[in-house]
Amino acid sequence: MAQESPKLPAVHEAWLPREHALHRPRHGGKQLTAIACALVFFVAPTLSWVFGARPSEIENHELAAFPSLADGWSFFTDLPAWATDQLVFRSGAIAAADAVSQGLFGEPAPLDQGTAPDAGPLPGLPLPPPDAGGVEDSGPSDGGAGYRRVVRGADGWLYYGYDADAKCSPVRPMDETVAKLGELREAVESSGRRFVFVVAPDKSTVVPEYLPGNYPGKDCATAASGEVWRKLTEEAGALDLRGPLRAAQQETGSPIYPPNDTHWTDEGSVVLTRELAEAVEPGTTLTWRSERTSQYTIDADLPPLLGKSGEKTNTAYDLRPDGRTDRTAAPIGSIDTPAYRVSVPVTGTVDEQVLIFGDSFTETSSRYLPGGFANLTMLAYPSVNSDPDTAAKAFADSQVVVVETVERAASSGNLPFLEDDFIASARKAMAARPIR
Repeated sequence: MAQESPKLPAVHEAWLPREHALHRPRHGGKQLTAIACALVFFVAPTLSWVFGARPSEIENHELAAFPSLADGWSFFTDLPAWATDQLVFRSGAIAAADAVSQGLFGEPAPLDQGTAPDAGPLPGLPLPPPDAGGVEDSGPSDGGAGYRRVVRGADGWLYYGYDADAKCSPVRPMDETVAKLGELREAVESSGRRFVFVVAPDKSTVVPEYLPGNYPGKDCATAASGEVWRKLTEEAGALDLRGPLRAAQQETGSPIYPPNDTHWTDEGSVVLTRELAEAVEPGTTLTWRSERTSQYTIDADLPPLLGKSGEKTNTAYDLRPDGRTDRTAAPIGSIDTPAYRVSVPVTGTVDEQVLIFGDSFTETSSRYLPGGFANLTMLAYPSVNSDPDTAAKAFADSQVVVVETVERAASSGNLPFLEDDFIASARKAMAARPIR
């Protein structure tokens, strides 16, 4: 006769005698406290919204949206991110933590530590890949292991931590990056088009004098920098802006990058415009004139990575390619989709269909680039990830393809336009419409 399986008790396990093997306590007050805390955390944002309080974006990324029930279990895993972003007192709490740290310990709170923020590269910062990790400690002079979103320098200067991390922990080897750039160049030039590759130097490269003596990745980044630039300029044929930027800096008598932002000032944008026009059509800038016109103040991009806010003041210029007519334009808020600027050509402008396929440095310079190019398309290269067909079509619609990227992205090889699928797609689109 088969032995019957033991039956579970007919009562809840918490109601069993304490000596019973299946007894499990409810944890009493502790459990109730945890439930109450969870309810406050998730309900507080909703109540705050009802009474008119609104959260703000403090870490250079869009606030998380309320998850959908249609997402299944993701609804529960995404809910904490939404609740965290919706806490209206969050920025005040971060500021308070920093103030306490400064007052008690004489140093800022470690808000610059941890992984990179969840933000897109445009507008704002060209950011590391989502899985970017920390920098391995290569010795005491590295200042300790671990990636820093922001490196605090002398006199209040801030630097983007990924400048160093990109060289220390690249996504792909530099030799592979150079080889892929060669494939892209060959695809463009074999269709009869011209190809220009330009690298915007990191702030830490052009204005290194305010960097601290020690910071994570200092040794390996410094050791790699020379070889990175040699390969980019000599092997990949990159247009080198370091000299022109330093010359402009010396002429104005002030740094060409602001203390609290990772992008150059308007002087840097004028340098980029001039150097690109000369690269496409040598001698075209001989008639150019440019003078200061005004100052303007906008948000800086590095303080939000520390949970703070900050502004930078830039000097605006005119740009008269023929020496008389100002051809600057209103800056473009986003180049995630193709942005077109077409004007009647004058002396000193390049009159060809030019695509500038770039990052936030192209966007930052969008006030001045139309002054050098009469038929211009600007498009952010991260669009390759979301709409590769539009990016390939932009290549085919152009006579000159300019690819611009910041030094840190080139150093890491984190460039979506170097993927085989996109190079093949762009090659096919351009080959179908060759330029004779």
